[in-house]
Amino acid sequence: MSIFTVKGNVIDLFSQTIYSAEIEVGDQKILKINKIEKDPNLPYILPGFIDAHIHIESSMLIPSEFAKIAVQHGTVATVSDPHEIGNVLGLEGVIFMIENSKKVPFHFYFGVPSCVPCTSFETSGATIGLKEIEHLFESYDLKYLSEMMNYPAVLANESLVMDKISLAKKYNKPVDGHAPGLMGEEAIQYIKAGITTDHECFKLDEALHKLKNGMKIIIREGSAAKNFDALHPIITTHTKDVMLCSDDKHPDELIHGHINLLVKRAIKENHNLFKVLSCASLNPIEHYNLDVGLLRLGDSADFIMVNNLTDFSILMTVIKGKKVFEQGQVNFNSVKETALNHFNAQKKQVEEFEVPVQGEEILLIKVIDKQLLTEKEMVKPKIENNLVVTDLEQDILKIAVVNRYQNNKPSLGFVKNFGLKSGAIASCVAHDSHNIVAVGVDDESICQAVNAIIENKGGIAFANKEVVHTLALPIGGIMSNKDGYEVAKKYENLNEIVKNNQCTLTAPFMTLSFLALLVIPHIKLSDKGLFDVDQFRLISLFSH
Repeated sequence: MSIFTVKGNVIDLFSQTIYSAEIEVGDQKILKINKIEKDPNLPYILPGFIDAHIHIESSMLIPSEFAKIAVQHGTVATVSDPHEIGNVLGLEGVIFMIENSKKVPFHFYFGVPSCVPCTSFETSGATIGLKEIEHLFESYDLKYLSEMMNYPAVLANESLVMDKISLAKKYNKPVDGHAPGLMGEEAIQYIKAGITTDHECFKLDEALHKLKNGMKIIIREGSAAKNFDALHPIITTHTKDVMLCSDDKHPDELIHGHINLLVKRAIKENHNLFKVLSCASLNPIEHYNLDVGLLRLGDSADFIMVNNLTDFSILMTVIKGKKVFEQGQVNFNSVKETALNHFNAQKKQVEEFEVPVQGEEILLIKVIDKQLLTEKEMVKPKIENNLVVTDLEQDILKIAVVNRYQNNKPSLGFVKNFGLKSGAIASCVAHDSHNIVAVGVDDESICQAVNAIIENKGGIAFANKEVVHTLALPIGGIMSNKDGYEVAKKYENLNEIVKNNQCTLTAPFMTLSFLALLVIPHIKLSDKGLFDVDQFRLISLFSH
């Protein structure tokens, strides 16, 4: 048995005290905690951070590679919803994530996807039904039923959705929620169905309403949706019912920080240290019944060492009794995995992206930077040769969603507030069915970008006529099997290229990836057509 000791100022979340001590670690556990003479110059030892809701796939990295970056930021565990890969590859994809995650020293806790497919108004690559859900609970003891995104079906008491919730209750597992903007009696009804959390709140009054009615709130700060500034007061007012998450974190941001950044910001907002750390570690452990240690005798040895309680610079990360990060070095290797995928689309022709005039006005998707929400807007379109075309003066661009599982014609619409002045961007990271979504200035560039994704069987791309830049994502069409920093660098380069073409969005590819997500208000585009989330039905692009 390998034994080592560390000295530091221990932060005890249970007694809410800080004391100097020497901790002895062996057999993956904390064997001894010996108090020593108080020494303010020692570093601080505290429980490791936990991302209480994340889709690992959004990092574009497989779990083992995600872990290599996360431990550098003091993250020791994630509560991970694998519904992205589930929508692409079904049960096979979820099992891939579970098996890969076991190959590195990190606590990955996966949930059972509840919405595969997310809705019936799009084409996904697979279905995870009651049989598969029960298999995952029985055979893999997954920790929870992942976010119940189809909240209209819960409110309508649809039998299949309620049966999924009942299965989670049968195995005594919590059910995660997803109900952006839901308030009043509808929110209460959704909570009473057995939904325990929500990470989609974007206004304080919404969070307070849901907290009052028994729901726990996970404050999200991801690459696209950033809700910390609006919600952080509940860290102090409702500490026991608050957790922290990133939800979706693209690789360029992950390399710069994770939950540690939220902890640092919360301290700067003058929230109590113990309350902040409870939200970042204790609360998710208790809510999801995780076997992550909390610096107690006999606990799993999962903790971090930081330089001080202002910067929170990570000096060491210990997981399962192993120093996984120390002196700037990650102490475990990358895992090589064979790519598995589901991709049947064939290359498209430019003519397939033309939009013939069918009415006097069109309904736009109006993007809001740093939010997943979109707004509706009716406008008179620019028309050339009896075709509706982009209008750069009004910042109205064309959007296309291309079915990647079947060789169908693109679904087309128009989007505002992208700011792009030339070329097109495309991505096969398109929640949740991961068809190809593209936005561009001209049909030639859109077609070129889409075909680059098809040729690579997944990835992200920028095209400007004949010039094409790509990041290939061969695993499920949404993840890379390469080094995380290499992926992050390529992603950063693509982002820079897009912004150099005057795109005004903070995270262009992340925003793009949510424009086909039919459960985020108010208007989206699926491979089957324009979708009104409020009415929960497909609608026409044109008014008549």
